[in-house]
Amino acid sequence: MSPHYLTPEGEAKLQTELTDLKGPRREDLSLRLRSAIQMGDLSENADYHKAKEDQGFLEGRIQEIEAILRSAVIIEANANKETVFIGSRVTIQEEGFDSETYHLVGPTEADPRKGRISNESPIGHALMDKKVGDIAEAETPGGIIKFKILKIE
Repeated sequence: MSPHYLTPEGEAKLQTELTDLKGPRREDLSLRLRSAIQMGDLSENADYHKAKEDQGFLEGRIQEIEAILRSAVIIEANANKETVFIGSRVTIQEEGFDSETYHLVGPTEADPRKGRISNESPIGHALMDKKVGDIAEAETPGGIIKFKILKIE
């Protein structure tokens, strides 16, 4: 099983979600199931079938989060500002475009709209182990792009 790279914030967010799923959400679902069962004939009971389906999704998500947390490698703020690694904030500039800053994270926490890119994405992969001033090349669905690394935080 490969490790899941998480920031401390990402780990806390997953722990909070897990607590919610195992507590209030599971309890609410249990009450829905009990209520649907009390209605009688389960073969034609839409509420019962929907609650069972929801229960499957809930338990699946619980198992997924537990598996992620079991194999989690927590990435602290990168003390090495010389080389890009998971946890680094990197400012890059593609020729002819404004500079952009990305926070390099594991796939579990990636959210490109918020500037958080996965180390496994084409740009994230191209950034790994680079230094300020290096030119990186990434093969994206839109073609190959080249960008310069301006700053590592």
